[in-house]
Amino acid sequence: MLGRHGPFLRAVFWYSITAFGGPQGHMGMMIKTFVKKRRDVTEEELLEYSAFCQLLPGASSSQTVTLIGYKRGGIPLAIITLLVWLLPACVFMGVFSFLVQYVDARAMHRNIFQFLHAMAVGFLAYAATRVFKVAIKNTITRVIMVVAAVLTYAFFKTPWIFPIVIILSGVVTNFSSRRIPQIPHERKKIRWSNIWLFLLVFIAAGFVSETARKQQWEHRRAYNLFENFYRFGSIVFGGSQVLVPMMYEQFVVRDKSHYMTGEELLTGAGMVQGVPGPTFSVCSYAGGMALRNRGPAMQILGCIIGVVGIFLPSLLLVLFFYPVWHNLKKYAAVYRSLEGIQACVVGIMIASFFYLLKDVSLMDNRTVSYINLLVIGGTFALLSFTKIKSPYIVALCLLLGLVVPV
Repeated sequence: MLGRHGPFLRAVFWYSITAFGGPQGHMGMMIKTFVKKRRDVTEEELLEYSAFCQLLPGASSSQTVTLIGYKRGGIPLAIITLLVWLLPACVFMGVFSFLVQYVDARAMHRNIFQFLHAMAVGFLAYAATRVFKVAIKNTITRVIMVVAAVLTYAFFKTPWIFPIVIILSGVVTNFSSRRIPQIPHERKKIRWSNIWLFLLVFIAAGFVSETARKQQWEHRRAYNLFENFYRFGSIVFGGSQVLVPMMYEQFVVRDKSHYMTGEELLTGAGMVQGVPGPTFSVCSYAGGMALRNRGPAMQILGCIIGVVGIFLPSLLLVLFFYPVWHNLKKYAAVYRSLEGIQACVVGIMIASFFYLLKDVSLMDNRTVSYINLLVIGGTFALLSFTKIKSPYIVALCLLLGLVVPV
């Protein structure tokens, strides 16, 4: 399998070390890498994957990448794809938990990473332009797109806004008389073991964590950590902007033994914004920080617990529910909903573009503002009109951050 899918996994690796900007910015690079360059999926399929993963709790961009691997090689390749995608960022954030006391993370972010935010906006503009041509075809899809964009922007920090607008958009297009094309529909096998394993781990983690706390086990904090991260990965919608407040409440406010200070947690949350790959990799850092006082071996274990705990629910849920969703598409209600769902995803991307744009300095009459405008426009142009690979654009923006003074 590794030999047959080697080029694909190499592409996933390069994507993992150059995908900045969080879930919103990742879409543009996915289109450039897996649609336009490699043709692993079509734009319609990627839109569907993205929308479907927004309906599930967990790391949506990681689930989307997992489904690309699932399409190519089933569950084994899906698991390997997820590991290749998440390991670089998680290793970096785990190492950062050892180095945070020696590193001025904010100074680093102001320098080398200072133009990556603008670059992510450019990637998102490119993605929105590409999928607009695919998904927006008539009046109802234009209305859905605009309404979804307005609602998403207005309630961006509300974790339930993404699944709510997607479901409502699917309901709206069910009032059409769109017919299902007579195309052979291969049913996918539903693996019930995935959902049973998800529930079993959820219940067992809670039971063991509570037992360890009551009986004062020597390494009870490790068991408590796994339960915390697994619970977060099972219920969180909305990405790291929702996950970080949940961790802050659990690790800083609620826990009186102080896993870490608020400043330490927020330092990691700030650093992960400048790290390529999944933003949920901040859990590797948080797990390491929670066990740093127990020695290096336990700190490494904390990093591993954070990674496994946060990503395992996402993997189990997406591998169980996607075959169910795929098999349901033969029914008219589900098939007709796809038109509205795809239009909604475009609206979410437009809202994300403006939401990210508001944090980029553009109108301050300073050199950095002019360069930010150049980076956004240049990124969009290079993606749209050249064959330059995404990693080179990222490298150029990093170099620009080094040579331009703050």
